Amino acid sequence: MEYREFGKTGFKVSVIGMGTYYDPSYIILARLLRLHRRKALKIAALRKGIELGINLIDTAEIYETEGIVAEAIKGFKRDELFIATKVWLTHLRYEKVLKAAENSLRRLGCSYIDLYQVHWPNPSIPVEETMRAMSRLVDEGKVRHIGVSNFSLEQFKKAQEALPKHELASNQVEYSLTVRRIEKDLLPYCEQNNVAILAYRPLAHGSLARVEGILAKAFQEVSLKHGGKTPAQIALNWLVNRSRVVFPIPRASRPERVVENAGAAGWRLDDADMARLTRAAGGQE
Repeated sequence: MEYREFGKTGFKVSVIGMGTYYDPSYIILARLLRLHRRKALKIAALRKGIELGINLIDTAEIYETEGIVAEAIKGFKRDELFIATKVWLTHLRYEKVLKAAENSLRRLGCSYIDLYQVHWPNPSIPVEETMRAMSRLVDEGKVRHIGVSNFSLEQFKKAQEALPKHELASNQVEYSLTVRRIEKDLLPYCEQNNVAILAYRPLAHGSLARVEGILAKAFQEVSLKHGGKTPAQIALNWLVNRSRVVFPIPRASRPERVVENAGAAGWRLDDADMARLTRAAGGQE
């Protein structure tokens, strides 16, 4: 596994992470009936990833998977893992942030959270109030680093201004070979300021694991060149290779998928590969 420093945190995390958002029906069943579908399989997937050297795990209070992460990390060295979770947009008032963090810590079975993220911006709640609570959590040692998710560049800058004592470590946004909106302004800013990007949906809802048409031909050519790498591995490597601040977090649902995703690290697409894939996906090189 390859590792890179996560923004300005000083912590080296695996270039491929593991996400734990499954689907809306999973969340509904977990919340209403306390039914966690294929729980053992999901725990096994996370544990397999850790065994393979993946130390970056992302969850959120809304996902109903913090308890699964807690079970998966048992027996592993906590200080070698980078656990990220998120506070939901209805919990962004000062006291609610503090309470949400305590609840996440309890569910995770941890004494601290490596990265605590604001899941979505909430225009009805001043970001200054939210960040005041986040800052307190860092000061108390319950949170190591603060991040945001789904923030535009303007929103990110405003959130940073509300944190005079601390720096935002990351922004979690959708990013893949075929969804590249952040390249216009957010990605260049993060590269210039060493802010990590957690790329969710890095396989574009699975469409990049089963490519068709012109893109399929490009993937086939690249695969032959690199010893038979799968479409998912190529798509993830494109992200890793695209920028030093990008960390894709594909969903960890089955051990075999995690093994495949881990295989996206340890090799490199060259410039010609990157250009070929980018053109085939309809993007600018």
